[in-house]
Amino acid sequence: MTRYFLLGEDGAATARHKGDFNAGRRWGLPGARCADCGVTWASAGHRYPAVDLSQLPERGEFEVPRPEPFAEFARLRELVRPLAPPNATLPPGTGFGPMVGTARGDLGPLAWQGDYLLLLRRDTLERLQAEGIRGLLGARTELRWRQKNPPEMLELQLEPLGQLHPDCIPPDEPPPCQTCGRFGLTLPDEPILDAASLPTDRDLFRVGNFATLIIGTERFMEAVRRLELDGITFRELPAR
Repeated sequence: MTRYFLLGEDGAATARHKGDFNAGRRWGLPGARCADCGVTWASAGHRYPAVDLSQLPERGEFEVPRPEPFAEFARLRELVRPLAPPNATLPPGTGFGPMVGTARGDLGPLAWQGDYLLLLRRDTLERLQAEGIRGLLGARTELRWRQKNPPEMLELQLEPLGQLHPDCIPPDEPPPCQTCGRFGLTLPDEPILDAASLPTDRDLFRVGNFATLIIGTERFMEAVRRLELDGITFRELPAR
């Protein structure tokens, strides 16, 4: 039976490399103002760095973060849907394209922005793939380095594919808005994964109804430890 682990940043390990970066997404869907639930919101964790909007005539409409009425948000979402992975939900705030910004120093074999954006050095990605880790898609970044001979850092595109199990969601939690899809769930203290919803063709993914959570399989954890890649913590989560 497959075991699953919540990934997080090992701050002590990444601090030893004495590098940092400051970057933002090139394109993104606007936030949405929903007249039905009365909330203006945008998601976190829905990121598609390999989706290129540069050939889209309307790409300028995705360059400035802002809220829009839900109808306008929905119009813009349909413009990018053909470019996104099949079945992507694309909530308000979904980001596209490379991270753009500055970087300096040694980021180590991997680097985090918060606990939900993960960059890997190209050689790190290749070593994980050589270990048989499935479903890793590395997308280019556009980081301007303050040094010669900088490393090539890639961002992993991790699609939201699994779900939290209903057993860890409070019974009085309001259901998602039927118009805009907003689900105002606070992360449970003891998350449980819905086993039937989890992908079987990859070893790293996000949780669909809480996309800031990055989940790795036991296979991924063991590969990270064999390769002695520092910077990641692992917390086992139950699945049922």
